[in-house]
Amino acid sequence: MTEERLSLEQRGDRYTHGHHQSVVQSHARRRAEVEAWFLLPRLAPDMRLLDVGCGPGTITTGLARAVAGGSVIGLDAAESVLEHAREHAASEDVGNIEFVSGDVYALEFADRSFDVVYANQLLQHLTDPVAAIVEMRRVLKPGGWLGVRDADYATMSPHPKFAEFDDWNRLYHEVAYRNQAEPDAGRVLASWVRAAGFESVELHPNVVAMEGEEARIWGRTWSQRILYSGIADQALEYGLADEAALERISGGWARWAESAEPFFMFTQIAVLAAKEAG
Repeated sequence: MTEERLSLEQRGDRYTHGHHQSVVQSHARRRAEVEAWFLLPRLAPDMRLLDVGCGPGTITTGLARAVAGGSVIGLDAAESVLEHAREHAASEDVGNIEFVSGDVYALEFADRSFDVVYANQLLQHLTDPVAAIVEMRRVLKPGGWLGVRDADYATMSPHPKFAEFDDWNRLYHEVAYRNQAEPDAGRVLASWVRAAGFESVELHPNVVAMEGEEARIWGRTWSQRILYSGIADQALEYGLADEAALERISGGWARWAESAEPFFMFTQIAVLAAKEAG
């Protein structure tokens, strides 16, 4: 077995966020119109699309609508979250989707199987993102599109500022680095795509800005995630924080969420790349 085909388990990859309900509920707020805006103009009816790391499937259903008449496969390593995805697709009456569990490093699809491969907020969590992109490229048809998008945690910034935020951001980076992941993936995303063999690369940056109730939901969510999700478990396991520190950070997020005019922003970077024909 070559290095590129080593599995998630063999590589020791660990998802920093985990799948606590606070994480799944946050991810379930995502929609294709917001998260895949750079890709949607390239989609057409009858395409076959693979959504890698699909999570609760709320983006996947939007992509499926964009290729009505075609087919979409949503793939995730966690079977538990796929149940949410199937329920969501059924509730939206979107039938051209299949959700399957799988390994991004060893996709169980033939070469040149898909017109489009998409991955949102996935590569930042992997120990070898280039190997994952190589595998995505393998299953793309010549002329097919790769669309990937990741955040850059170092650009995250709240108003009003609060001391616990700096502790949270530092801790998040420390946990991710212990997992051999890259929390500031946005700034290196294009270089990873080129390293995987793509020559034609388009960069599509945008700034996410939240205020009012949207920002409050973000703050409340993180006040829970820092206590109960994977990052909390891993921070304790690695000895990077104790329960008192997590409680203090959680309290900071909660107070910020209820401040008069909370505002939060950060950079997202998307890359669109075409697989060369031939």
